[in-house]
Amino acid sequence: MTFNSLTFIVFFAIVLAAHQAPLPWRVKKLSLLLASYAFYAAWNPPFVLILWLSTVIDWWAANRMYRTRVQRHRRWYLAVSIAVNLGLLGFFKYGGFLVANATAVGNWFGLDYEPATWSIVLPVGISFYTFQTMSYTLDIYLDRAKPAGSFLDFALFVTFFPQLVAGPIVRPTDLIPQFATPRRATSRQLGWGLFLVTAGLFEKIVLADGLLAPVADRVFRATELLHPADAWLGTLAFSGQIFCDFAGYTTCAIGTSLALGFSMIDNFRYPYAAIGFSDFWRRWHISLSTWLRDYLYIPLGGNRRGPVRTYVNLMLTMLIGGLWHGAAWTFVIWGGLHGVFLCVERLLVGKLGHLTWWRTLPAKLALGLLTYALVNITWVFFRAGNFSTAERMLRSMLLLDTSGKPVLSTWFVLSSAVTTCAIVASHWLMRERTLHGTVARIPATAFGLAWGAMLFLIAITQGGSSAFIYFQF
Repeated sequence: MTFNSLTFIVFFAIVLAAHQAPLPWRVKKLSLLLASYAFYAAWNPPFVLILWLSTVIDWWAANRMYRTRVQRHRRWYLAVSIAVNLGLLGFFKYGGFLVANATAVGNWFGLDYEPATWSIVLPVGISFYTFQTMSYTLDIYLDRAKPAGSFLDFALFVTFFPQLVAGPIVRPTDLIPQFATPRRATSRQLGWGLFLVTAGLFEKIVLADGLLAPVADRVFRATELLHPADAWLGTLAFSGQIFCDFAGYTTCAIGTSLALGFSMIDNFRYPYAAIGFSDFWRRWHISLSTWLRDYLYIPLGGNRRGPVRTYVNLMLTMLIGGLWHGAAWTFVIWGGLHGVFLCVERLLVGKLGHLTWWRTLPAKLALGLLTYALVNITWVFFRAGNFSTAERMLRSMLLLDTSGKPVLSTWFVLSSAVTTCAIVASHWLMRERTLHGTVARIPATAFGLAWGAMLFLIAITQGGSSAFIYFQF
């Protein structure tokens, strides 16, 4: 079940009606929990068992850690929680990757071994809810939070359907307290929540799937060398597609939550207007970048152990962040490139940060365009299914070989170029603004017309039921 399906519209209408009914708060929470399990079971019912296992183990481990002050025992309970969560994630997501690489290494040393075909199905969204439930036990261990007041509240935190399969990765201290007291959206919250759902679906169905995905697919599926303009247009199209797809999901998640009376953190803040890679990761997939910062980068030592160790910590964090996205070396390279750019940026800021010209508007625009160009180069590895495709794309994009032929039609060129320019321009326009604050300054008639136009375009756009890209992570 996806947000961009008729099934979800019916499902959400039932959930919303039950939540608005005059029922005890505990009954409403139980209704939300059962609805969340039904939402997840719509993909593959047996995988609900994995959710149950993570929920029970982490509830047990966290309570045990909280009740004992013996550090050795606390470390053991934490180890059980981490082992179960990362063990499940490793088996389902990285098992085939590890087997394939171990086989390749063995064959390189002359061991003739051919393993059985790895046919394990990846549970949708396992990376997201694994990190979310791990943050609960880690926060208890680090004395940042207390255990949830009831098992029902914790189970709902793990499985809350709006953000279950693709985030944002919510911290327990942000969401669990909201389950403690009755929540019901006001008429203003309900209206704004439904508008956000519409905006998210517009990003996904009209922009990502309707205008950008066909261009990106045409370019990245090409088996021949491409003309540099086509290679760049295809990469820019994917850059816009993945933003509109993922930000669209997050916007829908925030909107559905708000319509039920719950608030969630923003996961995107106009990242294609970022000035530098540190700024980019403060704007892109914020819930993941802050999770990696708080639970990986800082525990590794952060920037507290000298410059060399800082660069090592940055690289390790981004390499693991890349691997989190997918069990393939192309994702590792994607994360590694971001790590390299972050290290270079940190080095340059340390050497040249005192110069005033960095703060002028022309310099900011130039650095913003450079950041956007480099981000797009990294997207090549994220989108390419293999290194040969990535190598062929980069040869064209970097003008190392300009003999490729055009493959995009005039419509594809125009649709991708106009949509990409509109996305980047809107990010710069909204760079220091919020959507809510901007909409508040728009006349009600104009707002209503814009909302109606989005609904109309969603309705007439074909092929709007494809899954969100980040479901595979």
